[in-house]
Amino acid sequence: MGASPAADFSFPPIYHFPPFWTPQPTLSTRRAQLQKWSSLILSYCQHQRLLRLALTDALQTPLFHNKELKKRLTLAEAREIIDWMCSEEGGKQAEWVAGGKEVCWIWWRGVEEWAEMVAGWVEETGQKGTVLTLYEIMEGEGTMGQEFHGLDPDVLQKALGALVKRGKAQVFGSEGGEGVKFF
Repeated sequence: MGASPAADFSFPPIYHFPPFWTPQPTLSTRRAQLQKWSSLILSYCQHQRLLRLALTDALQTPLFHNKELKKRLTLAEAREIIDWMCSEEGGKQAEWVAGGKEVCWIWWRGVEEWAEMVAGWVEETGQKGTVLTLYEIMEGEGTMGQEFHGLDPDVLQKALGALVKRGKAQVFGSEGGEGVKFF
């Protein structure tokens, strides 16, 4: 999924407020701060069409570094925000990628939503009963203009897994050559 220039993103007013960049000691204020950070991260990632966020790389971007204020989050602070986004309280709007707390999924659109988009496209284009490769779904001409065109392969796999659980698809083949049949 291609990224747009960060300059095109309109940061909310809170981004330019210095205390936003410092963890707040009062629990209720901290909770409000985490909600604002969560909203900012979701909006920014949706604008950039980012689903997978590598924190060490993201720390160098305007998302976590406000050059005008000369403020930036530390890796520990960014992890704390993502941890909160992963929690029930944070709405499970993020998920750590297996293997540590270096990379996370940012669910500005949930797996079920991606699954519904793919299923809707299958229905609209009469693809039920046909076999498509994952590449065709992610990068094929037939999906040009669809929001899931260019989707991260791991997210597509998760979305297809949701469709399999509901009996709407069957995935087969080996890594790199997977196909899917829709019902």
